[in-house]
Amino acid sequence: MATVYRETTAPGGLRDVVRCLWEDTGQAPKRIVPDGCVDLVDCGGEVFVAGPDTTAWTWETPPGARVRGVRFAPGGAGGVLGLGADELRDQRVPLGDLWGREGELLTERVLRGAASLADVVAERRTGRPDGEISELIARLDGGVPRVAAALERFTTGERQLRRRFTLAVGYGPATYLRVTRFQRAIRLAGTAPDLASLAFSAGYADQAHLSRDCREFAGVQAREFFRAKKCEMSTVDR
Repeated sequence: MATVYRETTAPGGLRDVVRCLWEDTGQAPKRIVPDGCVDLVDCGGEVFVAGPDTTAWTWETPPGARVRGVRFAPGGAGGVLGLGADELRDQRVPLGDLWGREGELLTERVLRGAASLADVVAERRTGRPDGEISELIARLDGGVPRVAAALERFTTGERQLRRRFTLAVGYGPATYLRVTRFQRAIRLAGTAPDLASLAFSAGYADQAHLSRDCREFAGVQAREFFRAKKCEMSTVDR
């Protein structure tokens, strides 16, 4: 059965903390790979938080379910969830377990259609993302070859920056750099004629470097993974 997945832009007031809203009505199993993000998900009678991943997990939509989600921008979840993203790493946590009775009430509102996930984010958010961490994320996303290059010219000490980064994103800058580079390879998969070209375009040292990260983050060989991605890109309705 075809996968039907769509992303839409977040409401204006949430765009500094939310990357996108998404919806998935496809039934086919999906391999979810790390992207540096935290998601708030409404699926199959449950509302839960999916923490930042360090390896792949398989997602299969329950029969007849329409899955909706809010994908936080990297570093944007903490001011809404009320705890560090590192505490959610590789976890799926029901909203009731995260926020107690308030989480249970919000879950009930979402499931009966009285509130959207975006409403929950708007109600719960406090403050704005850490400006220095947002700048560090932007530098890492920009394709720097090493974390040291991204850490240059900050007035805050490197140790404190790394600690705050892990708290905000869920893992340290070095892991995030690898994740964002792998995501860049995924975005470029449809344009590269072969794995060697893809590795070069995405900023890898060589094809072997890309293959190692693919095995760790996706759990399969690079040739298999990116062949499937090319097929998916040609059929998914976004």
